[in-house]
Amino acid sequence: MPFGLAIQDLLTRALDKTQAPVRVACARKEATMSSRSLLSQIIVLSNAASPRAFESFNSRKIGLALRSYTPLRCKCTASVSQAEVSDATSTPKTKKRVVSGVQPTGSVHLGNYLGAIKNWIALQELYETFFFIVDLHAITLPYDAPDLAKSTRSTAALYLACGVDTSKASVFVQSHVRAHVELMWLLSSATPLGWLNRMIQFKEKSRKAGDENVGVALLTYPVLMASDILLYQSDLVPVGEDQKQHLELTRELAERVNYIYGGRKWKKLGGRGGCIFKVPEALIPPAGARVMSLTDGLSKMSKSAPSDQSRINLLDPKDVIANKIKRCKTDSFPGLEFENPERPECNNLLSVYQLVTGKTKEEVALECQNMNWGSFKQILTDALIDHLQPIHVRYQEITSDPGYLDSVLSEGARKASEIADTTLNNVYQAMGFLKR
Repeated sequence: MPFGLAIQDLLTRALDKTQAPVRVACARKEATMSSRSLLSQIIVLSNAASPRAFESFNSRKIGLALRSYTPLRCKCTASVSQAEVSDATSTPKTKKRVVSGVQPTGSVHLGNYLGAIKNWIALQELYETFFFIVDLHAITLPYDAPDLAKSTRSTAALYLACGVDTSKASVFVQSHVRAHVELMWLLSSATPLGWLNRMIQFKEKSRKAGDENVGVALLTYPVLMASDILLYQSDLVPVGEDQKQHLELTRELAERVNYIYGGRKWKKLGGRGGCIFKVPEALIPPAGARVMSLTDGLSKMSKSAPSDQSRINLLDPKDVIANKIKRCKTDSFPGLEFENPERPECNNLLSVYQLVTGKTKEEVALECQNMNWGSFKQILTDALIDHLQPIHVRYQEITSDPGYLDSVLSEGARKASEIADTTLNNVYQAMGFLKR
């Protein structure tokens, strides 16, 4: 019997044994406790180390199928009803919640700004927003310890200089909300090792750094990212294409924990029952999600790239910006155009120009179609300097008043902790820990 039919047969037999339907928030609206229990067993058994773990099903075929089965996915979404979540995890205005962050290592560059921070300015008008500096993620690879605190403050100041409004968004440092680390450990106990081994970024970074220079933190990085998101019962998460796999792991982990510990099991331990976590959705910007390197149009602009020529840092002086654009890689084709696969650098630079000028793609294509590289580089340089100059000025104002920045980060951490601590306490309760 095919595996799907075998599971269906098991559920049918379980349903026949009871006539008392109960509502389970993470599963179908009408299910029975025996079927709910059976689903939980299936998930646990799917990762069992011994074939004997399956003998309780009295079916050799189903046992064989379950050994290679990926856990069932809970259809719990970001639209979980208000009654299903703690009142501390939603606002009276019922705005959807968005969380995002940037690492403080290295300099915040144009890719961070156009791909993330600039989009936050629009998001804070529409959603309840939490923007934090992910300093715990910054230590997954070798880093300069004396520079970490300085870089963290600088990144926070840039958030504000770029237009993040603290009356609309909470800005804080990840390590200042200790629930991030605690939830990561709890989630680690429910995360199959195979899930982490499949992460593309881990494979790429570990290959570059070498086994002797790679810590366990690089492998478990996606679990901390899941903690960052799930702590705040987030509805939406702005992600670039390279982070979609990590968000998918977050979704799967939320569903897994909801199945294993949520619903009736949690209620029996004194909890409210239902879903422990919301399952977040990806929010991918239509443009600017991935700004490419100035030296290689096929590689993402990155802080870790060895050459500073590959990126425009937000705090680069005017002359440095002009020099980097003048020397950036181009091609020998006539005219300029979007989306020619043979011209990745051309597409990247036109996209940057579009984003910093606020023009439409059609307007940029028409304006630049007959330009040569010399003319275009000049107008791109002018556009970048004009766009970044107000950020430079505001950054200097903010950093000249350390007390103001400290107060912003302290208040942001306080607001974040109120929500994070409620979620964390729910997880401790659902997992059976003795109450503090």
